[in-house]
Amino acid sequence: MSMPVAIALVLAAAAVALLVSSPPRVTDRLQAVCGCALSARLSTPAMLGPMAVPVGALLAGGIPAAVAAAIVVTVVLWVRRRRMAEKQRDRRSDDLLLALSLMTAELSVGAPPVRACEVAVAELRRRDPGDSGSGSEIADGLEAMACRAALGGSVLESTSGDDASVGDDSGAGSWVRIGVAWQIADDRGLPMVDLLGAVRSDLQARRGFADRTRAGLSGPRATAAVLAGLPLLGIALGQATGAGPIQVLLGGGLGGVLLVVGCGLVAAGIGWSERITGKVLAQ
Repeated sequence: MSMPVAIALVLAAAAVALLVSSPPRVTDRLQAVCGCALSARLSTPAMLGPMAVPVGALLAGGIPAAVAAAIVVTVVLWVRRRRMAEKQRDRRSDDLLLALSLMTAELSVGAPPVRACEVAVAELRRRDPGDSGSGSEIADGLEAMACRAALGGSVLESTSGDDASVGDDSGAGSWVRIGVAWQIADDRGLPMVDLLGAVRSDLQARRGFADRTRAGLSGPRATAAVLAGLPLLGIALGQATGAGPIQVLLGGGLGGVLLVVGCGLVAAGIGWSERITGKVLAQ
């Protein structure tokens, strides 16, 4: 085994050990900086699989194979994260629509806004008892608004000046739309049930448009996935006919360069197609 390969194996093993046995204080600091639950992600055995792929490729085909495997794993994880983000946005939209429906129903029978908000919070807590779900995020915002209103304060006191988040349908800013309607109803004397109904109709129209757009993009996404897999089909056909492309690609030299360049081009194509479809969904 050559010296660069041995050094790479040692570094890879050290990285795996560091991620698996990282102390809570380190993961807590990373979580505070990145704003996500890193401790749960780093401690799951599922992370060992993607990290082991480049190490296995390094043992089987050398450094070019390890680089190519790292590119493939990175693209797969990136696409998976984007799909999970889409599902999270849909879940937040559903939770917000549920909260609006419950508050509208309570207000229509004469309940005060604080009581309507508490009912919506209780239902969201019941549906999502975890600490990191979208329902809990929206419930936290609604509960804070209800507490401020019950104490005689402004419902938008903690979000004043955050105008950029008012029109955002994702993340913690989504519940601010309810606060805006609540504040307008208090300031202008307008029926809050009508304002919340308008917000709910707008969110339903946005969700319907997003669903139709995503359904229309299923064809192009499938085509991009098929095109990305065509090189694998070509390698399989070449191997079946006795040309030996796998031996060439894993043999180092020019074959290793072609392997890395090919994986890089496929990854660039997948990233480009994802960016295009992502821009369409964001409109």
